[in-house]
Amino acid sequence: MSIVFRREFRAYFATPLAAVFLVIFLFLAGLFTFNIGGLYERDQADLRPFFQYVPWLFLLILPAISMRLWAEERRTGTIELLVTLPFALSDLVLGKFLAAWAFSIVAVLLTVPFWITLSWLGDPDHGALVSGYLATVLLAGFMLSVGALISAWTKNQVIAFVLSVAVLFITLLLGYPATLDVARTFASKGVIEALASTSALTHFDALMRGVVDLRDVLYFVGGMIVFLWLNTAVIDWKKSD
Repeated sequence: MSIVFRREFRAYFATPLAAVFLVIFLFLAGLFTFNIGGLYERDQADLRPFFQYVPWLFLLILPAISMRLWAEERRTGTIELLVTLPFALSDLVLGKFLAAWAFSIVAVLLTVPFWITLSWLGDPDHGALVSGYLATVLLAGFMLSVGALISAWTKNQVIAFVLSVAVLFITLLLGYPATLDVARTFASKGVIEALASTSALTHFDALMRGVVDLRDVLYFVGGMIVFLWLNTAVIDWKKSD
């Protein structure tokens, strides 16, 4: 697994693609945090604008990373070579996923200057910021695991991207306050709670507020395990396609 991880992680930086992704992410993160989110105008020492917008920013950035994980391998036929290597299929799946997750974590860590700026301007709650960054990293892993599974289903990266965006959008939308407000007009409280509990956004928001609940962490970790297991099953099923 470590060999696959190192190979895949280095591949991200072998082309200008990594720099393009990182620059776009940091530009948009800064735009949403300082301009649209009004960090200075809020007069509060927190990064709530960044954390509020980052799920929607991930919705565009992460599917572009995950779409190539397996779709390109299937299109070029190299997946047949990969599965004959002396590695367990689960090692291949996990190695590729961890490389993509590590790359996304690099992007998130590059926003730490936002934290430094906030500390210089005020006296933020560092515990809440740590919780917010933990939520961001877990959300990135969850969304990449979904994208990796979808990438394993198709040989076309564009289709993998579009389907990933659609599925993840629905996953986020189920926990969006406006969606829940509409649902309250015709659904019972139990149904609303069930919808909210299936949304990644609900669990992300809980962690973002600084309350580290084991149930929220298990939602993301458990989701990643399930989607990676399904990813392995799909690759094994479609490896000869």
